[in-house]
Amino acid sequence: MGTNGFRLYLRLGDIVTHRDYREWGEGTVVEEMTSTVPGGTCLVRIDFEDGRQRTFNNDLDAQMCCYYFGIRKYWLAEELLAGSSRARRDVGPRRLAAPARRARSRRQT
Repeated sequence: MGTNGFRLYLRLGDIVTHRDYREWGEGTVVEEMTSTVPGGTCLVRIDFEDGRQRTFNNDLDAQMCCYYFGIRKYWLAEELLAGSSRARRDVGPRRLAAPARRARSRRQT
């Protein structure tokens, strides 16, 4: 299923928590609704451990996106190590320290 130009934050099956409402517990994305109409919305329904389902906007380009309201996704190590099917950014090599200087060679005469 295409995203119809939306930048989606959450996907079906993602595990999340809310930054400000820890009492809700962990939640699982149980439904994704993406509009096919231009200018429509995309929503996710999350089932939390407190027994309630809550619905949030899922478009990162919208000011009402669930990310900006405190929903945080758990990133699973297995997913990162196995490589997911999502597009990844090309990350250059990381440098921890500045490159060492070359030692000057002395000429012997």
